[in-house]
Amino acid sequence: MSSLRAPSFHSTLSQDGTTAHGKGVAARRQALEEIDNAKFGWYHIRACLISGIGFFTDAYDIFIIGLVTQMLGYMYWGDEVNKNVVPAHIDLGLKVSASCGTLVGQLVFGWLGDRFGRKRVYGTEIIIIVLATFTSAFAANTERGIPLWGMLVMWRVILGFGIGGDYPLSATITSEFASTRHRGAMMSAVFAMQGFGILAGALTATVVLACFQTSIDNDIMMLDYVWRICIGLGAVPGFVAIYFRLTIPETPRYTMDVKGDSKAANKDLAQRMRADGIAVVPLDGSNSINEPIETEEDEGIAPAKASWSDFFRHFGQWRYGKVLIGTAVSWFALDVAFYGINLNNSIILTAIGYADSGTPYHELFRAATGNIIIVLLGAVPGYWVSVFTIDRIGRKTIQLMGFGILTVLFIVLGAAYHKILDTSTVLFIVLFTLAQFFQNFGPNVTTFVIPGEVFPTRYRSTAHGISAASGKLGAIVAQVGFSNLKDIGGKNAFMDKLLIIFAVFMFLGFCVTWLIPETKGKSLEELGSVGDEPRGEEENVSMDSLSKRTGPSLV
Repeated sequence: MSSLRAPSFHSTLSQDGTTAHGKGVAARRQALEEIDNAKFGWYHIRACLISGIGFFTDAYDIFIIGLVTQMLGYMYWGDEVNKNVVPAHIDLGLKVSASCGTLVGQLVFGWLGDRFGRKRVYGTEIIIIVLATFTSAFAANTERGIPLWGMLVMWRVILGFGIGGDYPLSATITSEFASTRHRGAMMSAVFAMQGFGILAGALTATVVLACFQTSIDNDIMMLDYVWRICIGLGAVPGFVAIYFRLTIPETPRYTMDVKGDSKAANKDLAQRMRADGIAVVPLDGSNSINEPIETEEDEGIAPAKASWSDFFRHFGQWRYGKVLIGTAVSWFALDVAFYGINLNNSIILTAIGYADSGTPYHELFRAATGNIIIVLLGAVPGYWVSVFTIDRIGRKTIQLMGFGILTVLFIVLGAAYHKILDTSTVLFIVLFTLAQFFQNFGPNVTTFVIPGEVFPTRYRSTAHGISAASGKLGAIVAQVGFSNLKDIGGKNAFMDKLLIIFAVFMFLGFCVTWLIPETKGKSLEELGSVGDEPRGEEENVSMDSLSKRTGPSLV
């Protein structure tokens, strides 16, 4: 069993007159180096699995609705007017509701993660997701009042609120537990579970449809069983994750930098080391990691305090504010196309003639298998190529490359839309799948990873939540625009121009990415820069003057 010296986060006054502050900063840096240079082990894998299973559930629950709305169209809108298609305003409500809830959840849970700690909040969001998913599966019409689709919209807003919490909390926890060398891969692997979630949704729909084929052919209302089973199964992986999320330890960085509890940070890190089979030898020379030690607060070396005044002061400086603008706007631009496409894969496949197979069963089955092909050949490989290359190529490089290639692909797909379809539907699907690949081996992964790295510890969760919420605003804009524009000039007649619009947003993302620094190979403290150092070091002022400037806390 290897041996590693566990850092002591407290500082002491030296006999030669060195200040406690200087000792504290040195001890802090030494402690963080232990985290940054730690060997990749089971503790890292466990953190990825606990966070990743949430994103699997999130993606399954969000994107299964595209197939479910098609089923509802056959069940309730089979008249001559609607022709088995859900009315546009209802389709919009079903697809945009989760994004609306997610936007709010990202802002709220992002703030809560910084205000109360990652551990105290983590797990609440997955409980909300499981309950909302389960209740969605049992939604029903009322005799008077709210119809089925209205109940689904309500529960999907709540579902989205829980999903929103997953983004800043999972990103921050994974980032703060990771070593510098593997941080990009760990965060990417967590987010890559989205691909498996989308794939699982399409596979589930395919299997359940096949099981009910005869029943559906005899009675279209048997689709009621199909869509409820498809939605309900999405609660299972989330339910499994509840216990593990509720029992995950607090990150040592938060304990030390925000709470100022050095003793607890020592224990948290020792617990992590022991979990990987590493013998712990305290750096402070004590015989036990649990021996009473002084904290930074005991010695007057308080960590930088989070407050609204400090938040606006920090991000009011262009060198830090531009990074938040870069992460937020690039995520917004990406999600316009990402959600505009992925929530409407089934519509796009129908528009190009792939899913048009006559009977309701065969059309639904073709739509589901079409989703599988696109996700399996494009999205999933894209996610995992990012995982294996992000710490070598770099986040910013991958994001710029992805946005650039997507700009070109969407221009080609839009400008030559009819010519490509006249030539070959398969050719269109190949190019469309290629776009899915570069969304994920590109900005869809990096817009999640970078905000979890570039901000100081005390605002990391909040700023990630703001960036992610900006993305969901893009998703809402995309869905509202897609719903209202796609049928201009006839059914799905505006599809080519929508693809050109997506290209414009990809170019916007390419431009704002230049505001973001490269994070590859840098510690969180290097990236947080001034914002993550104790205030006395940040501004080179005395602790007495700092105490007079402390603003109201983030409450």
